[in-house]
Amino acid sequence: MTTKISFILNGDRISYEIKDHWTLLHLIREEMGLIGTKEGCGNGECGACTVIVDKLAVNSCLYLAADVDGKTVDTIEGLAATDGTLHPLQQSFVDNGGIQCGFCSPGMIMSSKALLDTTPDATEDQVKHALAGNICRCTGYVQILESVEAAKKHMSGGGQS
Repeated sequence: MTTKISFILNGDRISYEIKDHWTLLHLIREEMGLIGTKEGCGNGECGACTVIVDKLAVNSCLYLAADVDGKTVDTIEGLAATDGTLHPLQQSFVDNGGIQCGFCSPGMIMSSKALLDTTPDATEDQVKHALAGNICRCTGYVQILESVEAAKKHMSGGGQS
């Protein structure tokens, strides 16, 4: 069976005919070609597929595409400005070594963004809690936490990332 859904994706209204068994990850990545959202484990354990749905970080590999009908979805592709200027979180990850192989980075950034959008003055413990569902095999997490902290300061007007 198929279903027609309508939602906002990275600021644009989208209507799409989907198969009822599709996950949001499949829709975004395979059907729409937005390959920044990664499939790591496919069962919600690694966080590589994290996107934001109605301001909440979700594992798109577990989220049915049909469930975004009427909602707002943000992916890593929607963060940079139209002129290519990176979002402060993206730039901070680059500047502070939060990216090594880069596979987990979109999920880490989207989880961080969901947190900072709702809690701009998040504590280190809140950042750690928000990132607890994201696994990185390269950085050891120190640079990721430093990246989020620097971005947080930049986003609140407290300095460069």
